[in-house]
Amino acid sequence: MKKTTAKDRESLFPAERIETAILLIRGQKVMLDRDLAELYGVETRVLNQAVGRNVERFPEDFMFALTREEIMRISQTVTSSEIKYSKRVHAFTEQGVAMLSSVLRSQRAIQVNIAIMRAFVKLRGMLSAHKDLERKLAALERKYDDQFKIVFEAIAELMTPPEKPNGQGGRS
Repeated sequence: MKKTTAKDRESLFPAERIETAILLIRGQKVMLDRDLAELYGVETRVLNQAVGRNVERFPEDFMFALTREEIMRISQTVTSSEIKYSKRVHAFTEQGVAMLSSVLRSQRAIQVNIAIMRAFVKLRGMLSAHKDLERKLAALERKYDDQFKIVFEAIAELMTPPEKPNGQGGRS
């Protein structure tokens, strides 16, 4: 059996494809059953059947069914609008995706899971960097607000025309 190289894995499931399939629903980063099925190279029905046979491995914090409203909202942003016709759509959290590796045991499933876990880690790192930047910006704003306040007050004073003393100047 030929060993799968990093280049082979990249051609099977590009990182960008995985990253764009990670959605934020109910405040959690999740992947939809149909996107996972596509990556694993199986039908959505087959993936959900495998999960159904092992439902005890997928508590609600690993996988949950989307409401009709959530499905309709996603159908407006996801390129495949077929989702809006689906009766049931499952969302898998990072832990749920990891658990899929115990249910789907093909060589491709193993490689897909590794790639997905890397994408979740990368996303977590990007969000962490964003929060650090946000904190630094807030600190700068606090630090410089008082100084800028003084500058703006000075500019406002300079822009205000001087008052003319009574009796001088033009006609009344």
